[in-house]
Amino acid sequence: MSRTNFDQLLQAGCHFGHLKRKWNPAMAPYIFMERNGIHIIDLNKTVAKIDEAADALKQIAKSGKKILFVATKKQAKDIVAEKATSVNMPYVIERWPGGMLTNFPTIRKAVKKMTNIDKLMADGTFSNLSKRELLQITRQRAKLEKNLGSIADLTRLPSALFVVDVLKENIAIKEANRLGIPVFAMVDTNSDPNGIDFVIPANDDAKDSIDVILTACCQAIAEGLEERKAEKADEKAAAEQAEEAAEAKPKRARKARKEVETPAAEEPAEAPEEPAEEAAE
Repeated sequence: MSRTNFDQLLQAGCHFGHLKRKWNPAMAPYIFMERNGIHIIDLNKTVAKIDEAADALKQIAKSGKKILFVATKKQAKDIVAEKATSVNMPYVIERWPGGMLTNFPTIRKAVKKMTNIDKLMADGTFSNLSKRELLQITRQRAKLEKNLGSIADLTRLPSALFVVDVLKENIAIKEANRLGIPVFAMVDTNSDPNGIDFVIPANDDAKDSIDVILTACCQAIAEGLEERKAEKADEKAAAEQAEEAAEAKPKRARKARKEVETPAAEEPAEAPEEPAEEAAE
């Protein structure tokens, strides 16, 4: 069963591409027709590509790995933040910090700096500072929070990138390609699908279009997380059973040993036979 359908995508305006003169010829396989100088995306292909991407995202989530969502364009920011938060995944909706993937340890240091400021504020270390110094630190903390707050829990490189608008996020895609991190992306008719592992051909400017595709993908991620949780619960139950069985084994062995060592109630000894000589007398 498909996660979306033709009518749903049509209603959300996923089929509207860009002007014909702005097109990227590499997107030709996903274009259905041209109408009034605008390219129309083949939504049947979009439906199939959403399913393909969703299945792959589900497996990544099921294996306990992180997917980083990237969308710094105005109309996508809020949707991406909401959907990524709903499945507990990191996201970047402000400026992409250059080298975020290729220079990940430096980004982690900046995140650490943010948590250190929080600690020092909590334990009263900053109470002796002047108002000006405190203001500087507070501003620095706010700037870090704005740019890196949403990736504070990302302790290692993500296992995949989900991008809205590949033209705008080309630096993020280049970094992911260099590191071999698979890229999932909504690709419009003016963009280059090369370098994208899972292409979802769709209008990447309309809010409804972004919403319907992200909803389908995040639903798949949520399913993967649920299955992981269920598997872990099963594993835990199996481990507990094995533990109980292991504990019961020595008990059974001790009981069996005890039974072997304790002789059966001794039968009364027979009276010794009288020596033959005495009997003859």
